[in-house]
Amino acid sequence: MASRTVRFGVLGCSSVARRRSIPALVSHPGATLTAVASRDPEKAKAFAAEFGCAATGYDELLARDDVDAVYVPLPTALHVPWGLKVLAAGKHLLLEKPSATSAAGTRELVRAATERDLLLRENFTFLHHPQHATVARLLAEGRLGQLRSFSGSFCFPPLPATDIRYDAALGGGSLLDAGVYPIRAAQLLLGDDLTVVGGSLRVDGRTGVDVAGHALLVSAAGVLADVKFGFEHTYGASYSLWGSTARLILDKAFTPAATWQPVLRVDEQDHSEEFTLPAGHQFLGAVASFTDAVLAGRTAGHADEVAGLRSMVRTMELVEDVVRVATRVPA
Repeated sequence: MASRTVRFGVLGCSSVARRRSIPALVSHPGATLTAVASRDPEKAKAFAAEFGCAATGYDELLARDDVDAVYVPLPTALHVPWGLKVLAAGKHLLLEKPSATSAAGTRELVRAATERDLLLRENFTFLHHPQHATVARLLAEGRLGQLRSFSGSFCFPPLPATDIRYDAALGGGSLLDAGVYPIRAAQLLLGDDLTVVGGSLRVDGRTGVDVAGHALLVSAAGVLADVKFGFEHTYGASYSLWGSTARLILDKAFTPAATWQPVLRVDEQDHSEEFTLPAGHQFLGAVASFTDAVLAGRTAGHADEVAGLRSMVRTMELVEDVVRVATRVPA
């Protein structure tokens, strides 16, 4: 690399990019924003003016010599075709979640990154919040006794009718947009060796996308996991772990504000305890982790990256299994 900073391009001017990811990127000392691209030139110009970078088109961005890595917040159905173009251009790839609309697509991205010796990450920012490390530590210490079940949910109110998450052709639906969060949390805490044993999806007859759902999984150790998701609810993002001697509850598990101090509650039969944890900026943590990995020369084939890529593929396999076994009910 020409410098000790990672020079980023952003392929797509989405809302999450503008509100969360790009501000985190430009605030990190190891990252520089070189250019943003959009199919709408005026939108790219507006982003460029706001964040002090160049505005360009998609292909032009990938051809730039001053771009080392590309962040892709495009609609999910476009992740594989444009992600492959990013990797073919020799750029490291930070891909907004979920990685693809199919496990086959995710495997194709992993294969391309490995062959070209480039870094590939999926931007599940919640994984970079320190609250989950605290949960994992309490589990490992036996604070809950023998773990029996996991329950996770991520739901929020209806979106505007024109939102791309109601467009099946672009990878819409609540499972891909919201359900992947509690599924990935179950993987984080129970391991990737999960099996889907049941589920249901509420499907909008007009758009053809699922607007809510519920899935039941089980781990290789016999721990049950249920996940709930949707965008026809009041907001909620939490998970709980129930053991033989105590139950742990964590609210705002997936999208806490950077200033939010998480409160982790442990309930026993005759005693409850609350832990107020430090605030964490998970978007900045995700940018920092990716940038540090690039600067350290880590790529998809690095030992420390292989497990994350395996989990990325496994998430999409579980999503496909939910779709396969789910009972569909009209919304």
